[in-house]
Amino acid sequence: MLQNSTIVLFYDMTLSAPPTPKRRSDDRSATPGVRSRTSGARALQKGQQTKQIIVDGALGLATQIGLEGLSIGAVAAVTQMSKSGVFAHFGSREELQISVIREYYAQFFNDVFSPAMNEPRGLPRVRALFANWMKRVAVELQSGCIFISGAVEFDDRPGPVRDALASSVDTWLAAMYRAIVLAKEEGHLLKGADEEQMAFEIHGLILALHYEARFLKKAGALARTHKGFENILARYAAIGDN
Repeated sequence: MLQNSTIVLFYDMTLSAPPTPKRRSDDRSATPGVRSRTSGARALQKGQQTKQIIVDGALGLATQIGLEGLSIGAVAAVTQMSKSGVFAHFGSREELQISVIREYYAQFFNDVFSPAMNEPRGLPRVRALFANWMKRVAVELQSGCIFISGAVEFDDRPGPVRDALASSVDTWLAAMYRAIVLAKEEGHLLKGADEEQMAFEIHGLILALHYEARFLKKAGALARTHKGFENILARYAAIGDN
């Protein structure tokens, strides 16, 4: 059975505190320690911004040539940075690839999963997850999907990059599976509905869509995928909920 996805709650707590007097950058009353900490914070922020620029450039490149095609030199050329500058932020090609996977998953989460959580539990949420997934796929049919291309490149290559890819895909599929389980608990699916089989078939639709539309360039693949999803609901959904 697929593992349930971990739901992380973020609490935004604001603590009241007396305002800190503002000092100009050339305020000589500032102690050397304060100036040093301020300078260090700015350097850290700049470093994080530069690293994000590199990751964004690497992700754009990976969607075209795959994760395996990434190299420090290629990313340096895309971002117009030196090889040593790129290397300083990651230390290895492998760490760069893993950072790209993490960024891709973060974008996938924000585009597909997060908006669907505004929908009620049950089939409305399952429908939203699939609809959001399809919207993203419609774009990726032109740019490419890291999850799919990465699976081809690293399916038989054990190591941290494969682990990062597999973990991301497992987490997402577990989230879809959990949504289907909740739909059954809400009474939106037949009592005998097989949640794992339903999740498997939905995932299969997405994989078939990529193959048919991106590789074989067959017209109507998007429409057939939508029809396939409705056929799945017609078989699994309780009467009146499909």
